Amino acid sequence: MPASSPLPDRLRVAHLSPARDNEFDLKPDAGARAAIAAEMELSDLPKLRFTGRVRARGSDEWVLDGTLRATVVQPCVVTLDPVTTPLEEQVSLVFSPHVTTPEEDEIEMGDETIEPLGQWIDLGAIALEALALALPTHPRKDGAELPEAAADDDAGAASAETRKPFAGLADLMKKDPG
Repeated sequence: MPASSPLPDRLRVAHLSPARDNEFDLKPDAGARAAIAAEMELSDLPKLRFTGRVRARGSDEWVLDGTLRATVVQPCVVTLDPVTTPLEEQVSLVFSPHVTTPEEDEIEMGDETIEPLGQWIDLGAIALEALALALPTHPRKDGAELPEAAADDDAGAASAETRKPFAGLADLMKKDPG
């Protein structure tokens, strides 16, 4: 992860003990949380903590089990008022030297819990990815609803498009290309 990351915490694989759990506890300060909030376009990130352990599995794999706890503040999609959402996500990953990072633009989606094993396990990147995936996509304040006029306009437009999406296609196909 680049040095400019708001959460640059990493574990060096060579320094991990294969005989015991290697515990971690990331709790970024207010400045780092503000940088993360800005990067993820959040109104605020008053709480973020990523705790867990990394342990050896077999002779060459490492397993990460952790819990991400956060409180995020986002604007309501209807009123733009702040919406505070507590999050708690379980994170489980396996780091294996038998997995490689795809180099092509188009890749086949494999098992999302298996990651390639390098020299580092990037806890900061893992925490930020888990946070991004856990964010509500359409935060809504309790009781906030679209005005009836807006709801009716959207429903009418959608139903007209749904009824006849290819209405003019037959006429276009009958025209002489010459």
